[in-house]
Amino acid sequence: MLEELTLQAKEAVTGLLEVARLQQGDILVVGCSSSEVGGQKIGSASSPQVAQAILEGIYPVLRERGIYLAAQCCEHLNRAIILEREAALRDRLPIVNVVPQPKAGGSFATAAYQAFDHPVAVERVVAQAGMDIGGTLIGMHLARVAVPVRLPVKRIGEAILLCARTRPPFIGGSRAVYDDNLK
Repeated sequence: MLEELTLQAKEAVTGLLEVARLQQGDILVVGCSSSEVGGQKIGSASSPQVAQAILEGIYPVLRERGIYLAAQCCEHLNRAIILEREAALRDRLPIVNVVPQPKAGGSFATAAYQAFDHPVAVERVVAQAGMDIGGTLIGMHLARVAVPVRLPVKRIGEAILLCARTRPPFIGGSRAVYDDNLK
């Protein structure tokens, strides 16, 4: 089962990257309920093994492309973000002091914290795309304007998968001309 989760996560992130057109240095936020992936209610059955399997599908793909993973913590840490220190300093994000745990931060954020070279926690990011695995509500960490991305992968394990990319807001009105490369 864990190998299947890794494959599903890899297929999902690869598909999202194809649509989202992320660039090196961009941020992709992932919220993941390992409980939901396992078919349980969010927050009720945290699984470090499930989280690790999903991380193994997502993180190498992002690293290879130079895209930062922002791992969203659970509501017990106010949906804080685990991020590489380099990205936090680059974006001048205030670092907060917390180390996620499976029952206080979530298994996925914990796995990311353990996998990153120099992990830090921040209260928020402005990500260019995101994956919500199991209804974790990542919207607060996406740049305006979020655009839903429909992928062939609809679930990871038992959890519903929702993805989004972002684009700059359109301004102007009916006579405005837009750059198709920014849509």
